[in-house]
Amino acid sequence: MLLVWNFVSWSLRSDAIHPLAPARYMGQFWTIDYSGDPFELFGAPHIVVMVVVALISIALVVRGRRIDTERHAAIRRTLAALLVLNEVLWHVWAATEDVYTIQEMLPLHLCSVMVWLSAYALVRPNQHLYELMYFLGVAGSVQALLTPDAGIFGFPHFRFLQTMISHGLVFIVGIYVVAVEGYRPTRQSVVRVFLGLNLYALAVGLLNAAIGSNYLYVNGRPPTPSVIDLMPAWPWYLLYLEVIALGLLALLYLPFAGRKSPAVEQAGEPTASTAVVND
Repeated sequence: MLLVWNFVSWSLRSDAIHPLAPARYMGQFWTIDYSGDPFELFGAPHIVVMVVVALISIALVVRGRRIDTERHAAIRRTLAALLVLNEVLWHVWAATEDVYTIQEMLPLHLCSVMVWLSAYALVRPNQHLYELMYFLGVAGSVQALLTPDAGIFGFPHFRFLQTMISHGLVFIVGIYVVAVEGYRPTRQSVVRVFLGLNLYALAVGLLNAAIGSNYLYVNGRPPTPSVIDLMPAWPWYLLYLEVIALGLLALLYLPFAGRKSPAVEQAGEPTASTAVVND
């Protein structure tokens, strides 16, 4: 009830119920020259989005465990389509608003990479991609949902919605492949993901130096508030991020530590009762 009251209070304060509000917001929805309410960390819209993501995740898990293989495939295709559509719309927005640059728009940030990998893996299930979806997708999207890179754009601007939908979907599908599709991580997968992430970060860091970008924020702090603000200056915060990354991977593996991999069905698509091949 407190959450609902906070959201209503925000709506009243921002004139959301004004008779001309729909027209006013439609004009503000897409433009780069946004003059509406700025993004507020842990403001009512931010909290509402995180609650919605959590509820959708729970609903998909509960529903997914009760449906047949054909419907599982339909859910995976739908989630893949939403991931791709949302990401494409972001590029369309940047192009139409004349802010499309290779320093900002290449799909090299972790969540952007996970959007495309997750969409592919949902259509063509693959154990090694599933481990990326779970470890990197869930860990990265949680941090991004808590401290999103939405800039000045608050609700209901497109960038706010697109950012939260993107990270929310990456989180949802990462949970889905474990809770419904039957993927089970192993100790080897933790090592693979951690080493792979470091190699990727090194390559991106070199590219950043070459083109003047800051993908993955390995060449400098992000422009919006984040946990990195609590760490020492570059490059020392990278060491802290290494420890945090390894800790998050270990934490995500912890629920499966000591468990045997479920039986593997040789034919058919993975479902709640059909595990993906493990190590």
